[in-house]
Formats: sequence, C-alpha cells, structure tokens
Amino acid sequence: MASDHAGFGLKEELRRLLAAGGHDIVDFGTGDESACDLVDYAYPAALAVGRQEVDRAILVDGVGFGSAMIANRILGVDAVVCQDPFCATLARSHSDSNVLCLGAKVIGSGIAVAVVDAWMTSAFLAEEKYARRVEKGRAVAERHLRPLDEM
Repeated sequence: MASDHAGFGLKEELRRLLAAGGHDIVDFGTGDESACDLVDYAYPAALAVGRQEVDRAILVDGVGFGSAMIANRILGVDAVVCQDPFCATLARSHSDSNVLCLGAKVIGSGIAVAVVDAWMTSAFLAEEKYARRVEKGRAVAERHLRPLDEM
C-alpha cells in the first residue's frame, strides 16, 4: 500500500482492515498527512508489483489518477482507478488488474471498503476472450516499456 498526504487517512483505514482480515501488508508510505510528492510512495509500491515482490498494491491519493499514471509506467503493472464495487469486480475478473488506485477526495471510506473488498475477492475469469484481451494489452506494454532488469 502507498499514499500521498491526501490519501493517508483512507490508506490507514484500509490497511488496518486488510491486516485484520489476514492480509500481509507492506506499507510504502507516506507516514502522515504532511504535504509530500505522490511519486515518492506510489513508484516504489508499483515497482514491487512489477518485480513480483508483492502480488498486488492499493494506492490512495486525492483522486486516484496520479497513482494510476505513475504505476502504469512500470512493465508488469496493470493499474486501475475504481470508484464503485462493480468496476472493481470487473477490473479483476475481466482485466486481471494488479494495482488498485483510489481517490480519497472522490469516495468516502464506506465505498472505499466495498471497492477494496470487491477487488480483493474477485478472481480473473481467464476465459478465452478475457485472456486474449489481457494478453494483447500486455504485448503493447512489452513493446514500449523497458523490462525491469534493465533498470
């Protein structure tokens, strides 16, 4: 998990809930609500996903878009912004996303908890049509992003 100052409170709430649910959490920061630069925290978290050091990441900032923009620049990361449980379910089941980005200024904690629950409990359907589409998207990334071992 990672956040900037705008997402810190929601990240902390979600971190506690996930830990209570038995999930192992790696917290990449930030550690408080002091103004900070999102990239300093979202980038290491996304990099850990791209390197397969962690299975998934949840990034929280003000709107969610900043986190997604940073994360999607890493090969092996498929980051999505979700603001409702329906989209979160499809982001996993149809698109096999591995980074969830939330906007603390956009959704409240009640909806955020439902979004995280939907995303964490949905599995990739792996039906031919979804697998084909996901693979095409990953092929685009492989053509244009550098492999992580070159970094």
